[in-house]
Amino acid sequence: MTTVEAKREAARDELATHDGVLVAFSGGVDSSVVAALAHDALGDDAVACTAKSETLPEAELEDATRVADEIGIRHEIVSFSELESDQFVENDDERCYHCRTMRLGEMIETARDLGIETVCDGTNADDPGAGHRPGLQAVEELEIHSPLLAHDIAKDEVRAIADQYGLSVADKPSMACLSSRIPTGLEVTEERLTRVEQAEALLRQWGFDQFRVRDHDGLARIEVSPAELERALQHEFVETVREELSDLGFDHVTLDLHGYRTGSVSPESDDTVATGSDD
Repeated sequence: MTTVEAKREAARDELATHDGVLVAFSGGVDSSVVAALAHDALGDDAVACTAKSETLPEAELEDATRVADEIGIRHEIVSFSELESDQFVENDDERCYHCRTMRLGEMIETARDLGIETVCDGTNADDPGAGHRPGLQAVEELEIHSPLLAHDIAKDEVRAIADQYGLSVADKPSMACLSSRIPTGLEVTEERLTRVEQAEALLRQWGFDQFRVRDHDGLARIEVSPAELERALQHEFVETVREELSDLGFDHVTLDLHGYRTGSVSPESDDTVATGSDD
């Protein structure tokens, strides 16, 4: 048995000691592996729960629904709005703490309604050392169980386990919530979230894999992975994206020649924890 297999078995066996668990589920690779482990261990006593809000792209919700079906786990969807929180809308350095507190609060309430005591998330062993991560404080304060962290399962091992379970998201790029595209100090509004989502949907239609559209108060800064930069410079794409993003309400459209970088929207920003370590 390999080290990864041993960690997988240990995590599954530990989950089996619970009467039931609810997994905070985004459909990213980390939460999908936790959901697969929980379903493997507990069957119908494991539930995946996705919190729908303005910061979750519709495509990600569709992905979560598809992956839950792939796993075979019961899938609950709850709705809430981060925009009801003035602290979140203010968009300071603790935005992800406020978001994660509200999102996990919805999970806890849903778990209680279902008679489930344990709520799990997808925090993995690499996350605590990944820079400014205020969302992890919310996980600790709310006593959320993180099986991947508890069993020292790092990101590359998470992907290996996802592959062992045959999950389609094994190689899925990280996806943070839409608010991470808005620089710290600039208010998070539904208008900004909507145009970012629509802009990124366009890049997805063009077949880009790893990307972000950052909203700098009307200036759209497009980041794609370095391997895809050459394609992003093609005349047809440039003309199309400039026209369509202008129609969405962006005053200027730029391509960042540094390429995609986690957390580049503002210094010390936390680009990967809004809905989970993979999200």
